[in-house]
Amino acid sequence: QVQLVESGGGLVQAGGSLRLSCVASGSIFTINVMGWYRQAPGKQRELVATLTSGGSTSYTIPVRGRFTISRDNAKNTVYLQMDSLKPEDTAVYYCNVILTSKLSGPRSYWGQGTQVTVSS
Repeated sequence: QVQLVESGGGLVQAGGSLRLSCVASGSIFTINVMGWYRQAPGKQRELVATLTSGGSTSYTIPVRGRFTISRDNAKNTVYLQMDSLKPEDTAVYYCNVILTSKLSGPRSYWGQGTQVTVSS
């Protein structure tokens, strides 16, 4: 059993910052990729940022230079530092982890989502 628990969402004014956290727990053997997605009302879920076990990062173009993804391997935690937030960043943010558990091969797991609202 693997669980992802997110925290850190909230309401912030444009130009402000938030940091999201996602902790993975359970029968984890190795974590391959950790990432963040978001889904705005009426839109499809989109990839925001990913971070591989080797340290490679990727970001969707609208957030480059403003968001930073990082991880603490000892805590099985991934972070998303969001700076210079814009109203168009408003969405539910989901943590996604691809990991190998002690019971199965690589699988994708999702967090429950955390709301980020940026006011203008």
